[in-house]
Order: sequence, then C-alpha cells, then structure tokens
Amino acid sequence: MTVTNFVQRPLPPGSTTGASGAHGQSGALGYGQRVSYAINTFKQFFFYTTPLLGAYLADAHWGRFKTICICGGIGILAHAVIVVAAIPQVISARAASLSTFIVGIVLLGLSTGGVKSNLAPFVVEQLPAIEIKVKTLPTGEKVIIDPTATVNRAYMLWYSFTNIGALLGIISMPYIEKYSGFWMAWLVPTILYLLCPLVMLWGRRRYNRIPPQSSVLSKAMRLLLFTQKSRWSINPFETWKRFQQGSVWETVKPSSIEPTQRPHWMTFDDAWVEEIRRALKACRVFFWYPLFFLCFNQINGNLVSQAATLQLHGMPNEVITIIDPLSIIVLVPFFQFFLFPLLRKYKINVSPIRRITSAFFCGTAAMVWAAVLQYYIYQKSPCGYEANTCNSPSTINIGAQAGIYFLVAMGEVLGNTTLLEYSYTKAPKSMRSLVQALALFANAIASVLGQAFVSLTNDPLLVWNYIAAAILAFCGGCIFWFQMRGLDREEDHLNALREGAVDTRVSVSQPLAKGV
Repeated sequence: MTVTNFVQRPLPPGSTTGASGAHGQSGALGYGQRVSYAINTFKQFFFYTTPLLGAYLADAHWGRFKTICICGGIGILAHAVIVVAAIPQVISARAASLSTFIVGIVLLGLSTGGVKSNLAPFVVEQLPAIEIKVKTLPTGEKVIIDPTATVNRAYMLWYSFTNIGALLGIISMPYIEKYSGFWMAWLVPTILYLLCPLVMLWGRRRYNRIPPQSSVLSKAMRLLLFTQKSRWSINPFETWKRFQQGSVWETVKPSSIEPTQRPHWMTFDDAWVEEIRRALKACRVFFWYPLFFLCFNQINGNLVSQAATLQLHGMPNEVITIIDPLSIIVLVPFFQFFLFPLLRKYKINVSPIRRITSAFFCGTAAMVWAAVLQYYIYQKSPCGYEANTCNSPSTINIGAQAGIYFLVAMGEVLGNTTLLEYSYTKAPKSMRSLVQALALFANAIASVLGQAFVSLTNDPLLVWNYIAAAILAFCGGCIFWFQMRGLDREEDHLNALREGAVDTRVSVSQPLAKGV
C-alpha cells in the first residue's frame, strides 16, 4: 500500500522524506496513478510467477526447508535495497530512486517465490499423520476424524496468522510513512524480518523435513506426454473425442503395459498415476481464479488511490485497508467454529467448490460497491471527474469503503484458503510445492489481465474499471460452478487415494525396457 503513495504522489512541500504531517498527503516520486498501477501490477505478476521457480528448487533439489532459508536471506537484502531507495539523498533524484526501488522489488520477488510456494505446505507437513476414522466421545456421540477437515483448519489458521502480521503492518506503516517518511516505514519491517532466520535456525532439528526427489518432476512431465500418444488427429473433433475417453489414464498405468514395453522412466506404481490425475483436476480449478484475483488485486492499488479522494480526517489513506486483515481474523473462527459446523448439522455440504463459487460472488459484490462509490465520488468532488488530481477531497467519508474490504476479506477466507487447501490435498506428496505454485500462478495471470485495464485506472474512467472487474468475476463464478460442480461428488474418493510410490521397480521379474 505504501508503494502506491511512494510512486504515484509527489513529495509534499518542504519534505525530503515523503512525510506529509497530519493534514497533507504523503508521497515521493509523483509519477501518477497509471505508473503506480502498472508497477503494482508488475509486482503482483512477478511475486506470483517466481513461486514456480521456488517450487521447482524445493521439490527437485533443495527441499522446502533449505529453499525457505536461502530465499529468506535474499529477502533481507531486498528489504535493505528498498530502504535505500527511500532515503532523502536518493529520493531527491526521481529516476535513481525508482530504479533502486525496482531492483529491490525484483529481489523481493525472488525471495517471495521461494517462501510463498513452500511455507504453507511446510507448516501443514508438521501435522501428525491422520487417517479417517470414527471416534466415540465420552458422551457416546460418534464423530468422524477427517484429515481433510484438519488440513482445512490448518490453512484457515495459517491464513489468519499471516493477516495478523498484515494488520500490524497496516496499523504502523502508514502512520510512520505519514509522519517520518518512507525510509523509516520500510526500515521497521526490515528489522522484524531479521528475526525469521533465528526461528528457522531454532527449529532446524525439530521440523519434519521431506527430502526432494529430483526425478519426480521429469517423470510427471513424461507421463503427461505419454498420455498424449495416439490421441491427436487432424480432425479437432476426433482429438476432443479421444481425450474424453475414460481409458486415457488407465492405458498409461504400469499395470496396463507389458513389462518389456514400459519406458525406462516408468518406475512408479498405478497409485502415483492416479495422484497425477488428481493433481490435474485441481489445476482445472485454478484456471478460473484469475477472474477472482482481478477483484482482490484492486485493494492494494486503485482502492488505496480512491481512499485519497475521500474525507480522511487526518488519517493516512492506506489505513482503511486495515478492515481486510481485521475481517479475516474475525471471519476465520466464525466460519470454522460456528457457520460451517452449523451448516453441516443441517446436512448442507460446505464443499471446496461451493466455497470457491461463493468467493467469486463476494468479489463481484465488492466491485459493484466500489463502482457505485466511485460514481458518487465524481458527483461530490469539487473537481468532478478529475477527483484524483484535486487538492480538495470529496464530501464522502472514508468509512464508505468499509464494505468493499469486508466483502473482499470474505472472498479471501472462502476462496484463498480453499485454493491453498485444495492444492495441498490434491497434490502428490513429492510435488506439493509445485502444485501450490501453480495455484498461486493464477494471481500472476490476474496481473496480466490487470494490465489490460491500465487505461481504465485513471479519471474519469474508474467506474468502468470496477464494473468490468465485477462482470468478469460474476461470469467466472457462474462458469466455474457449472463446469466444476461435478468434482464435489468425487471429493471423498480423491482424498482417499493411497499414496503412490516413485523410483521403485514396477516389476522385479522382468527388466524395464528402454523406450519413450
């Protein structure tokens, strides 16, 4: 959020740090909202693309623990570079400051790539192994111990704790930025970030660490290519019909191929093939997420700029974003301990697909709210449809944005946590980081879509920006439900698949043939 003010707004009169005092608007480089939005969108894209690299390094070479540690070290360097970009001696030279800042963002993105794709799976892997079973309570009541529900709760709590950190940042950083400047606002999290290596050092012998398997990713890719064999035709309809045949995956299982005809890389069992098939079904779910993230990404860019055109009463314009993490912290226990159990009591299945669909419609409602509010800002602003460049705000109170952040937060709890949970429970054990990274990559795609809306991110077109996001989210939610609702019927079956074995000889009686 501080990035928006740093790039978009100019230095306040008489300030060398970007601090504005109680009644001014903090800023630094003064490149305008379009440049600010473009940098925020690039940042979002880069931060959600690099997890693919981090996942590959973790699953194939370093393991999750080592990847987190190395990328955490890069993160320390990145924070230091960003602080340098905002010191008074650098901030006075706009081009040098922006260049240094972008270098820091790139380093931070590389760090984030290794941490974001691995930290959540690493945390959940610390849970003891649980098998589904029926337990009789002292009261005589029988309850089902479901490992999937345990993973869901773990991801909900993990997401809640990350938002506690975000809450502390939102409370402190905008005020530090407003009264002390950007360099101090970014120095504080840099100092706190230095505690992370100490935590990893303390737990290095206590954590459950799953070793990497370098051959797994190549085997998975070869298996996917193997499924394409004899499926393609010059006739597109014939190609489609062949891929719709239910025998596609059965024919590539080791048990369906004569030992002498198996490729040399086919050193896994049938169960692992089923795990890969399940992971691909999860990736189909990820496909529609960019339309949801298009709404979610508004809160760190355009909505921060929108807040600056409202009555702030001496508050920094970023402070309103506190409602997002605060709502998440409240909604997580509400959903986990009250709403979901209540719905299950009345035999209403709170399945992952239903939760994700609800998230799309929460995003739609948030963008409709933002569009209506933006319309009234233009009506109430002294400068009319040039509200963002006006020296005087509109007559609307900043509290009018509260509903937007609450609806986005509800969408996050229903959508983001389910995305992480789904990617974990549907991935093979040896590929959890990669599948998690593919789930996160949906946000990078949303950033690319966001670049198409750059022309709408300035006065007087902002109403259409929010309307477009609302329409895409609504259509995405409808299509997602009609296309994916069948996965709900397979949920228990998919979760009950046994763990496959890799790098094991499928047949000991006959050698495996060299081949495809």
